[in-house]
Amino acid sequence: MRTKILVIDDREDMVSFLRRLIGSEPGFEVLGLTNASEAVKTVSENEVDVVVADVKMPGKDGMTILKEIKESNRDIVVILLTGHGTVDMAVEALKEGAYDFLTKPVNNERLLHTVKRAADYRMVLKEKSILEEKIRHESLDRELIGESNVMKELFEKIRTVAATDETVLITGETGTGKELAARTIHRLSRRAAGPFIAVNCPAIPESILESELFGYRKGAFTSAFADRKGLFEAAAQGIIFLDEIGDIPLSVQTKLLRALQEKEFKPLGDIKSVNVDVRVVASTNRQLEKKIEQGLFRDDFYYRLNVITIRMPSLRERVEDIPLLSDYFLKRYSHKYRKNISGFSKEAVEYLKRRKWKGNVRELQNVIKRAIIFSKDKLIGKNILRDIDGINPYSEVMLRDTASVDYRTARNNAIEYVTRNYIGNILRKTNGNVTHAARLAGLERQSLQHLMRKYDIHPGDYKP
Repeated sequence: MRTKILVIDDREDMVSFLRRLIGSEPGFEVLGLTNASEAVKTVSENEVDVVVADVKMPGKDGMTILKEIKESNRDIVVILLTGHGTVDMAVEALKEGAYDFLTKPVNNERLLHTVKRAADYRMVLKEKSILEEKIRHESLDRELIGESNVMKELFEKIRTVAATDETVLITGETGTGKELAARTIHRLSRRAAGPFIAVNCPAIPESILESELFGYRKGAFTSAFADRKGLFEAAAQGIIFLDEIGDIPLSVQTKLLRALQEKEFKPLGDIKSVNVDVRVVASTNRQLEKKIEQGLFRDDFYYRLNVITIRMPSLRERVEDIPLLSDYFLKRYSHKYRKNISGFSKEAVEYLKRRKWKGNVRELQNVIKRAIIFSKDKLIGKNILRDIDGINPYSEVMLRDTASVDYRTARNNAIEYVTRNYIGNILRKTNGNVTHAARLAGLERQSLQHLMRKYDIHPGDYKP
């Protein structure tokens, strides 16, 4: 990556000299400017890294330029040159954020050395900014986002519930953020220092769900060559989150009931019970009362689970949060896919607010992600949002739009798009039955589950 350097001096001969001198260094791209009033605009439009500016200039001097650039972007590195330097002027420049203050005539080697050090420093600041942005996004990935009244009420309820140690059942439609709510409870609880173990119940085959949850002893079955702790033990002193608990078999429900009531369980193949201090938070997008009527869910287990209920609101109940969520996803995926996209048009925001979101926040997230991948403009308009769901991954439109990124990114985007659509269609066909879907796809169940985890595809989204 080339370092962009802007030299500013009211004398054209001085600008030409500095451009030749600094431009002789490999990796430097040097721009020149004699009109100091255009400094901030030039820095912004050309993404300049380092500025070398004369102090004494008509109209706008170097000190003023320094202040304006620092107000615009604190990370731009500024070196000041002057033929009439004083100690007081140097001190003032450094206080205002100048990287260095050099007096003319400047030794060429010293100037080049200073500019190279300034470029290295600018690179450090860039890497620091990228790391901070990455950390911010990773932390936000585990946070609920919203400022609507319904979300404020939800946050208050979560804070109240987190202070207790009771079992919590989180209900709500697919894509409303049930796991994020569980993670927030964990973060605000006295168990925050302990582990948070999330279990996607439908993704684990019924035949091994019990051993995954409670562990087993050596010799419990043919391939049990050593003792193994289950997820309940792994979550000791913390929280275990049982996602889509309505899909677990009755046999496992019985054992979970005892674990909830007695705080103990027996690993597979063991005659002794294991005591464990763990808080259970569960979620479901089903009406468990109907499953009880159908004989598919134990009523005593339901009443033990349903000590405290938190219902996650659908996106249609919090339409005013859509611009906030969209802006967050825009920043997140623009950064991920290295796209310079600044926002949405007013028509695009209105379109997002009017659109029906059956998949709630998760569907909104995927639409914004696809829009960013295919967008060629700095502003996402209504047309690309309206057309995005109909894009054929093999079409000329997609191939043309992905030409704005490198080949590897374009290829990965295309693979992700095809895989998501294929798995989504096959799960829709099988009503979310992973075993049946794997059979139709000609894949091992574990291979299909691996792809589903990789692309954050949830079988519960496709159950009738």
